[in-house]
Amino acid sequence: MNITVSKEDSAMTVALEGRLDTTTSPSLESELKEKLGDTQDLTFDFEKLEYISSAGLRVLLSTQKKMNKQGTMVIVNANDDIKDVFDVTGFSDILTIE
Repeated sequence: MNITVSKEDSAMTVALEGRLDTTTSPSLESELKEKLGDTQDLTFDFEKLEYISSAGLRVLLSTQKKMNKQGTMVIVNANDDIKDVFDVTGFSDILTIE
């Protein structure tokens, strides 16, 4: 999986490419721990994300909990398969998906 982070002032965009699963989610988690800091507006761009597992969902949930305290988090460009995973797991009720 490729992780591309761009930050401007208090806004940060994290673009993911590939698969967010048990193998790759620790990389995303450490990247977020390192760079989230004082971010108030976090955007995940899932345009090139092909797959998400329960491990990836766990990272999103913990990040959402952190962002609830310091700002907003939104997911954009998720494909239909990933949206289905969010719907089936109930994450579409927890996360902001555009």
